[in-house]
This record gives sequence, C-alpha cells and structure tokens, in this order.
Amino acid sequence: MGAVSLETLPPYSLPEVAFVGRSNVGKSSLINALLGRSGVARASNTPGRTQEINFFDLDGRMTLVDLPGYGYAQAPKDKVERWTRLIKGYLRGRPVLRRVLLLIDSRHGIKENDKLMMDLLDKSAVVYQVVLTKTDKINATELSEVTAKTRDQIAKRVAAFPDLVATSSEKGFGLDELRLYVAQLAG
Repeated sequence: MGAVSLETLPPYSLPEVAFVGRSNVGKSSLINALLGRSGVARASNTPGRTQEINFFDLDGRMTLVDLPGYGYAQAPKDKVERWTRLIKGYLRGRPVLRRVLLLIDSRHGIKENDKLMMDLLDKSAVVYQVVLTKTDKINATELSEVTAKTRDQIAKRVAAFPDLVATSSEKGFGLDELRLYVAQLAG
C-alpha cells in the first residue's frame, strides 16, 4: 500500500525496515533484488518516481518501506517539499521502525544531502545502516576507498549502525548479507 500523507499511513503492527536515499540511488532496484522479484517496487530512470511511502508486507513477518528519494527529483518544488515533510513525520512517529537503510551510491559516496538525512536520523534517534549501492559500477580499489571513507564518516554519527553493506542489485553482490541483517530485524 502507499501513503501520501501522515493521515494515510497504515496502522502499525509488524516490524518495519525503511529504505531511504537520494533520488536515483537504486532503492526500488535494491528492494526488488532483495525480494528476488522484479516489479514489486517500481524502478525508473527518472529521479523522483517514488512519490509516496510504499509499504510491502513480507508474509506477515515484517514490512519493508520504500521512502521517496531526496535531492534531485524531476517534480515540482511543492511536491518535493511535501515528500520531505512526509518522510520526516514518518521517521519521527513510527514506533515499529526497527532500522532505516540509508542507501549511498558507491560511485559518489556521501553527499551533502545524505549528511542532512543523517542529521535528521541522528536527531530523531532512528538507527540507520549505510548500504552502498551500484558497486558493480566501480573497481575494487574505488570500492575499498569509498567503504573506508564512509566508515570513517558514520563512526562520528550517534544513530549510525557501525556495519555497512556493499551491494549491487544488478550483479547480486552483498544481497545475502543484507537479507541476513533484515531478517534479524524481523525477530
């Protein structure tokens, strides 16, 4: 189900794991790859395609939550501001939220708008875990460098979970490790 406002959020009962990241970071592709099914989350080449909070019930055990992307989006400014308020309201008021998976494009590392999201998560006392995406697009040396730099940056954050996961939705890299983290949050 999708929610376009705080009033339309579904009642909570199951543990939730939310996915958040810049527009075009690969959230929908990662969700589809994790579930082993294409088309569950709508993937697009157009930034800002996810315009609501989408909830995916995993067999009554937990819920995956796809949040709208932040940063560059091909949408009117007022819509982007509404999504931002919706994300903030969701993050601050969801007691069943076990963790936020903060997706970072491995080709670019942590950008300024990612830092703003980390500030919000830190202030909201919401535990988040960094997931590097699109690792198949860089070489091993670059991946090692971005991983080390990202670890250094999250070590200074109060709500950041210390482990990060490097993934590729396209090649399947890191998906088993991420599935294990998510499964542990369900129980």
